[in-house]
Amino acid sequence: MINTKDSIKKIFENLCEDDYKTIADFHLHTTASDGKIPANQLLEQARKKGLKYFSICDHNTFDGYKLINLQDYPELITGIEFDCWYRGIFLHLLAYGTDINSEDLMPFLAKNKLETEKDIIRFFARRNVKDLIKAIHNAGGIAILAHSACCWTINHEHFVKCMLDVGLDGLEVYYPYKRHRGIIKFHTIKSIKMIAEKYNLIKTGGTDTHGELI
Repeated sequence: MINTKDSIKKIFENLCEDDYKTIADFHLHTTASDGKIPANQLLEQARKKGLKYFSICDHNTFDGYKLINLQDYPELITGIEFDCWYRGIFLHLLAYGTDINSEDLMPFLAKNKLETEKDIIRFFARRNVKDLIKAIHNAGGIAILAHSACCWTINHEHFVKCMLDVGLDGLEVYYPYKRHRGIIKFHTIKSIKMIAEKYNLIKTGGTDTHGELI
């Protein structure tokens, strides 16, 4: 398991867009939230696919990690995807490299299974983003705005700048925007990448798969 902030940042910095099509996927979901494949099976699929780096990012829970021995997966970066609201905008905040047993993050985790899988319940989440990002940092992690092109913002650059003021570390730039996310996409991948590079933000990516990793 890759578990230091500097190591994780270096990996993200050294990956390019093509790498997210071949060797890296930092956005996988398992049966611990609304995915269809248990964590241990999904990680084995990741290895068979030839991925060198990957991360499970279930909604509001680390329960998927309880099914595996973290030391058996040196390619793995711990992750989670939180449902949040900030400045009237519903968003998903990814956290990478956190201690999954961190006391700081406990108040932000799902209290039951429904809070990890039901859209209508997750939509009404009330997590304070400033406090959440502080907890992510205290837990040794970095905070990334997920599938950023889907944020319901008019001036997305201004929104990102506001999130920088509360500690945001990066944007999920390399994302496929399939199915409903392709329909509700308000911004272009090009514009998201330009914002990330303008403000020297970490750039990450992943498939957001909820099923088989093929």
